[in-house]
Amino acid sequence: MRIRNAEQSDMEAIMAIYEEGRSFMRATGNANQWVNGYPSRALIEGDIANGNCYVVESDDGAAHGVFAFIIGADPTYTIIEDGAWLNDEPYGTIHRIASDGVLRGVLAEAVAFALERTRNLRIDTHEDNGPMQGALAKAGFTRCGIIYCEDGTPRIAFHLIG
Repeated sequence: MRIRNAEQSDMEAIMAIYEEGRSFMRATGNANQWVNGYPSRALIEGDIANGNCYVVESDDGAAHGVFAFIIGADPTYTIIEDGAWLNDEPYGTIHRIASDGVLRGVLAEAVAFALERTRNLRIDTHEDNGPMQGALAKAGFTRCGIIYCEDGTPRIAFHLIG
């Protein structure tokens, strides 16, 4: 596996990966996350333009995973309820991570990639996303509390210090 910056030419593969991710969520009891076409094509195009979108490729160069990685303060992480972040140091955030299910270990690869760039890593997920919560625990993340997305919906917040 390798990780590289996504390009506009990756858009169809990326959107197919997100569709597979939405299908997996629905099949595993998570019908409330990534609804109404989220993440949108426009959002992903913005991630690519800003250099924040990455694809996870197999050895043959096919894209099987995608995520956004952003270093810097995330406005939705300013207020955390029912807990606290592990520290207040600068951090990076993984958002919108998805896999088409072909490659195993996409989250682990994304976490390793991010930790090469920052020692503090944050991520969040929906309370109904049991598979992601399990994967985050396996990756060493600590549940820290509840944050709220821009639309006001709650998410479980996690933090990892590398």
